[in-house]
Amino acid sequence: MPTALVTGASGFTGRYMVAALQQRSFKVIGLGSKPSPADVMIPCDLTDPAAVKAAVSQAAPDWVIHLAALSFVEHADQQAFYQVNVFGTLNLLQALSELEKPPSRVLIASSANVYGIPDISRITEKECPTPVNHYACSKLAMEHMVANFFECLPIVITRPFNYTGPGQDSRFLIPKIVEHFARGDRTIELGNIDVSRDFSDVRDLISAYLSLLESDVSGTTVNVCSGKDTALRTIIERMNHLAGYNIEVKVNPAFVRANEIPRLCGVNDRLKNLTGWQPNYTLEQTLLDTFKSAKARNIGTQ
Repeated sequence: MPTALVTGASGFTGRYMVAALQQRSFKVIGLGSKPSPADVMIPCDLTDPAAVKAAVSQAAPDWVIHLAALSFVEHADQQAFYQVNVFGTLNLLQALSELEKPPSRVLIASSANVYGIPDISRITEKECPTPVNHYACSKLAMEHMVANFFECLPIVITRPFNYTGPGQDSRFLIPKIVEHFARGDRTIELGNIDVSRDFSDVRDLISAYLSLLESDVSGTTVNVCSGKDTALRTIIERMNHLAGYNIEVKVNPAFVRANEIPRLCGVNDRLKNLTGWQPNYTLEQTLLDTFKSAKARNIGTQ
């Protein structure tokens, strides 16, 4: 039975990744202290080099999927972005490179936030990154650091654009909107609803990651996205239709970011050409599944 090491195994993306790997008959080992569907969980703080080395040595993985990150852009501790996202990743790769038998595949999740505020309508991997917040800066710094390990580890870096689906934390925008509808709220406070994003389903993201892991792609960076952008205003309209009523949107100035990116849309040609990947979920299906999940959860807590 092959072994996969998943960091961030207890997170939103991690739970889907663990399930997908188990369906492929992998023994999945997760790093962290929170409950996870992984077969084995090893308590580990990524910012502790000795702990990471011990955990990696114990796991001896065939595949590594590095999803763990500080990803909430509004997180108050700015230094933590760099401690976790840059140095935590460095500790992991250093430990992997010292194994007697290195893993055959390593996937490192970065973020499309590294592109910042582009002056083009659709973004390829050739676009020069210009990050505008500490989360994005930490991810770009991480990418440059990871490139130093390309010669000794078979690494592919992914730049996922926005993605969502059932089970995502309501701190994030789409689940926040869906949660309001699931509760039957008549008003919602949001920021700028005219911004446009490239939304994918988390299940499509996982299939893209697996396609890359199952290929021989390494030493490169790949966008993971739908290739289409949708305005938040349109998301509201679609949820109005799904829920059967119109919610009132109140613009809260506190939610409007000074450096808000007006449009972020990716090009997924490299991913498709390298792996043949195709998305399976429409945005409408993603919203419907997320809505049903949120309604069921609310009913269960009443």
